[in-house]
Amino acid sequence: MPFPSDNDPDLEVERLIADEFKRQITGLQLIASENFTSPAVMRAVGSVLTNKYSEGYPGKRYYGGNQVVDSIEAIAIERVKTLFGAEHANVQPHSGANANMCAYQALMKQGDTVLGLSLDHGGHLTHGSPVNASGMLYNFIPYKVKPGDERIDMEQVRDLAHEHRPRLIVTGTTSYPRRIDPEPFKIIADEVGAYFLYDAAHLAGLIAGGVYPNPVPYADVVTFTTHKTLRGPRGGCILSKAVHQAAIDKSVFPGWQGGPLEHVIAGKAIAFREAMAQSFKDYAKQIVVNASALASALANEGFRLVSGGTDCHLMVVDLRPFDAELTGKEAQAVLDLAGITLNKNTVPDDPRSPFVTSGVRVGTASVTTQGMKEAEMTQIASLIARALRGRADEGTLAQVKADVASLCAAFPAYPNL
Repeated sequence: MPFPSDNDPDLEVERLIADEFKRQITGLQLIASENFTSPAVMRAVGSVLTNKYSEGYPGKRYYGGNQVVDSIEAIAIERVKTLFGAEHANVQPHSGANANMCAYQALMKQGDTVLGLSLDHGGHLTHGSPVNASGMLYNFIPYKVKPGDERIDMEQVRDLAHEHRPRLIVTGTTSYPRRIDPEPFKIIADEVGAYFLYDAAHLAGLIAGGVYPNPVPYADVVTFTTHKTLRGPRGGCILSKAVHQAAIDKSVFPGWQGGPLEHVIAGKAIAFREAMAQSFKDYAKQIVVNASALASALANEGFRLVSGGTDCHLMVVDLRPFDAELTGKEAQAVLDLAGITLNKNTVPDDPRSPFVTSGVRVGTASVTTQGMKEAEMTQIASLIARALRGRADEGTLAQVKADVASLCAAFPAYPNL
């Protein structure tokens, strides 16, 4: 029988997809957890692989007909192991949050104690937020950044580790702009007999590109997402020491997930191959250069950068010195009107709620994919400042939006689509 859409296409949804494509390519995409993935990855994710059920692992499936997807998943596993120098890899997690929860279950029992970076100081929901399953199932003790330089307080980490004797120490970030060296965490974990998990969700592409420290030699487990700086499809991955292989795989399936998304795993395989190229290393380097340039330009516009700057692809901008009345919530909404997409974000010890915030988070992965460099970062800072200064004037916002569109037209994300 023919598919209904063969003769009656869903114009409503197709129109919205077209609208989203237009929004992405005509506006500045500055959300630090987003990127433009390659057409090759998008072809894989939209392929017939979406039709195949494949519970289990290559060579050990619960269904027949998996000869082809077994080969694809095996390729993804070997490529990511080579890319990061890992002993074991599981490419099935649907997201970074899933990857973290699977890793926790593999390493701990419910109620075990964990150290994790506090959410409002740059950590992630799955690092023990009380509204997240991680905080409900495990006893998370938060560590924070120092009040002065706003860097992770490693002495506090050591003191808390010796006081609470955690089963696991977690580091990694969703909005911490500075370098996180894995070795000091490994040393502390060894001192108290804890496992060490490094959540590289935001940093995987920078690590693969050689511009950020690789935690794989130090951590028992490394989790990450494939769609941020790694520039692949939306999904997660777990790397681990070989000793944890059986526990990790069992935790992913059947512990937390059912059938893997083999079309997405194919996209991951392609992204891992793309990340092995010299051009990707050049790209990763430019991300960091662009972030530093954008941070400096924003500071020149009167914004305060949390910790004074950035060592990676993102920065957290404290809006209060720019305008004491301006909240992150309002800034996000205003900039949306001007064609600039970013997200509200708490600053350390923020007096405002997480739904309002005193800051925004800004990332350079997407605009770097478009080919923008340091000169464009100065333009972007100016566009942000103009929009926020003139936020009550529709004419100002309309002009900024037009200038944003002109900038993006000069650096098309998908020139052949």
